[in-house]
Amino acid sequence: MGLTVDNIVKKYGDKTVVDGLSFEMNEPGVFALLGTNGAGKTTSIRIILGMLAQDGGEVTWDGKKFLAAEKPVGYLAEERGLYPKYKVIDQLVYFCTLRGMNRQGALKTLDYWFERLNVSEYKQKRADQLSKGNQQKIQLIAALAPNPELVVLDEPLSGLDPVNAELFKSVIREQIKQNRYIIMSSHQMATIEEFCKDIVILDKGKTVLKGNLNAIKKGYGRVKLTVKAEGDINRLARECELTVAEDTPNGVSFNVQSEEQAHKLLKMIMDEKIPLIKYELREPTLNEIFIEKAGGDAQ
Repeated sequence: MGLTVDNIVKKYGDKTVVDGLSFEMNEPGVFALLGTNGAGKTTSIRIILGMLAQDGGEVTWDGKKFLAAEKPVGYLAEERGLYPKYKVIDQLVYFCTLRGMNRQGALKTLDYWFERLNVSEYKQKRADQLSKGNQQKIQLIAALAPNPELVVLDEPLSGLDPVNAELFKSVIREQIKQNRYIIMSSHQMATIEEFCKDIVILDKGKTVLKGNLNAIKKGYGRVKLTVKAEGDINRLARECELTVAEDTPNGVSFNVQSEEQAHKLLKMIMDEKIPLIKYELREPTLNEIFIEKAGGDAQ
């Protein structure tokens, strides 16, 4: 049955910061918990992990009350939390023993992770001697070393350069293959599309969209058109009653009402023998859906 979050509510005075959040993770994989800043994501994560008490609803695992202290759980928090003046190895061994590992087993596991994340040279360093990216690697090790069944990743790629971002992604792929249950929260929508099957989008604590990501995108249909050509595309688009949504060096983008409208523009381009470089009719990206659902105040 896995993890079930059922109608959780959190209030601070008269303000409801999480308003009836519900979702299920019935099988291993990656679930995305999304929203703008202040939407209630981190509060929801803390409730799931038992770090905050909810004012309503419940969190269960296999039908029983979920107690993170009794379950192997790994948590990479958005607010990084290493002790700055202590050696990295000492901290990680301590964190592992808190999760029930003995010192010898912890050291063996940590050696693997130091090597895997290319930070072996820092194990005897203090945390404040490491760059932000390397501190992030250490905290990922702290989350994964106890071999958790549930992993929560809050903005895991924030601040990473492209090389280390790809390294983190490769580790996440490994965790998926090992049948982990993973909750990911991120503002990097391309990363969410890469890993997540199911999503929830929160706005001011309320759920504004929930479900299977592929099904959600399919429900919109192919309503986004991008064209790049060596000619006056805008004139032809106006004849097709298409309005420019974005004009960039990579092409002109339109919101289309139907595929027939897009095909009409393509026929006109072909009829006028305009050299065509790019013609892409597609479903909206998660980033575009997210802005539509959670970006109302900014539009």
